[in-house]
Amino acid sequence: MTEALQDLAEYIEQKRSDCVISWGFTNGELNISVAPSNITSFVEFLRSDSRCKFSTLVDITGVDYPDRTKRFDVVYHLLSMYQNHRIRLKVSIRESESIHSIVSVHPSANWFEREVFDMFGILFRDHPDLRRILTDYGFQGFPLRKDFPTTGYNEVRYDEVQKKVVYEPVSLTQEYRQFDFMSPWEGAEYIISDDETEGAN
Repeated sequence: MTEALQDLAEYIEQKRSDCVISWGFTNGELNISVAPSNITSFVEFLRSDSRCKFSTLVDITGVDYPDRTKRFDVVYHLLSMYQNHRIRLKVSIRESESIHSIVSVHPSANWFEREVFDMFGILFRDHPDLRRILTDYGFQGFPLRKDFPTTGYNEVRYDEVQKKVVYEPVSLTQEYRQFDFMSPWEGAEYIISDDETEGAN
């Protein structure tokens, strides 16, 4: 943590007390918790204010905390190349809540928000084209939620008879992670060499 970053955090809190819930430092980086209803105007302030100039949106991601009332954190990483500062914004929302899109401030948020929607199921209000971006249109569930099964719900394969790609419920051919303690594969048979047999006698 630098003195300049400390001064910047205090300045931001003073100027936008309507948005800043709390702030602190982790590994020398500034983290600010932001009220969900004010995220768009706050990002606009960080971009346009002469002391901030966070003109570059680096990333948007999500974090799932299934046991929390506010299950999700939406996390924004911003960079000020003018001031040589980085900042991390965190917005906590319930599973049933949505959050405002920041595409109007940073057009590059378009694909980031689509990815967060695809992976976590978080809805961004006023997004111009909110649809899946990494998974298929018929994909079930949200892969980065903690309660999503590691095998997924459906498997995709090419059917030689039908001559097309088909979707089928996942069907494991063996008990998942069930071992016979001799091999990682259940029911493996071993051939004992003559040398091993003589050594046992």
